[in-house]
Amino acid sequence: MEFEISTNKPKLNIEFIWNYLSNESYWAEGRSLATVKKSIENSLCFGVYLSDGRQVGFARVVTDYSVFAWVLDLFVDAEFVGKGIGQKLMSTIVSHPDLQNLKRWGLCTLDAHGLYEKFDFHKLMNPDIHMERILNV
Repeated sequence: MEFEISTNKPKLNIEFIWNYLSNESYWAEGRSLATVKKSIENSLCFGVYLSDGRQVGFARVVTDYSVFAWVLDLFVDAEFVGKGIGQKLMSTIVSHPDLQNLKRWGLCTLDAHGLYEKFDFHKLMNPDIHMERILNV
């Protein structure tokens, strides 16, 4: 299967991304279109496209480009799961020239540990030092 991965934000199909995140993902259920747009504006985004231009995947990275990066909202349309697109997307993300030599990468997942382990992600080595603040916004 031929597909392209691009960081060209104007090419992103915002409605497709919003629909998946808001209606199909477990982590962003009910996320508003305005929130999706703002998160895209403030992230390094990766779109996955078929040769006909149809978008079938997405991920974004929040980073300072020097110390850390956090991978968020990575998904592949259900019709294309199991075709290697998620692996290629992660490979493209971790090899992106602007994301080299970072000290720390992070992400959260309930069900894709096997994918991320292929790219040297692992459970927190020292969970006692990590903290989080979660608000119901």
